[in-house]
Amino acid sequence: MGEEIKTALANLDENLVLDLVRRKIQAGEDPEAILADLKTGIEIIGQKFEAQELYLIDLIYSGDIFRGAFELIKPVLRKDRDSTGLGKFVLGTVKGDVHDIGKNIVADLLTGAGFEVIDLGVDIAPEIFVARVRETGSRFVGLSGLLTVAYDAMKETIRALEKADLREKVKVMIGGSMVNDEVKAYVGADAGCRDAVQGVKIVKQWAKG
Repeated sequence: MGEEIKTALANLDENLVLDLVRRKIQAGEDPEAILADLKTGIEIIGQKFEAQELYLIDLIYSGDIFRGAFELIKPVLRKDRDSTGLGKFVLGTVKGDVHDIGKNIVADLLTGAGFEVIDLGVDIAPEIFVARVRETGSRFVGLSGLLTVAYDAMKETIRALEKADLREKVKVMIGGSMVNDEVKAYVGADAGCRDAVQGVKIVKQWAKG
């Protein structure tokens, strides 16, 4: 059924995607595995869009389908009973970028894992991140961005944390579909991740120190 979910999403068949997800949940399957199948479907959509096989409206619609399916999964995402009270996490999409699907998924997963998430939203300037880190005392910061122009904004945000004498007090995670080791090094982050589930695992390791 995993392959069916990927194919249904890649074909933009909303009703079938939601039906398959409901059936997998009812069968007691791992919600993170279902999420992984949906993510693969979204990646196929992205490839089709890049190949000019789909239009922008299709890309947007696929995000709506993904979000609807994720809402079904959220209630059954497992909580780690030993991970409650893991701390505060300041999260936002950096200045110049307004994509929020990945950010929202990370926020939901972190909340489920036991973090208090301070979600700043999208198009967030470096000084806003600095102010919220200072106000909340958060030890963790997540910078999200899908566009390549977001990399400079991520770098500027980390520099702003340095100038405010906060950089040594926080761990910074960057996330986005184009993130890799080279981007992580360029912006000066502690970690970078393209996968929300893996990113949350890294942050949980940080919290447990």
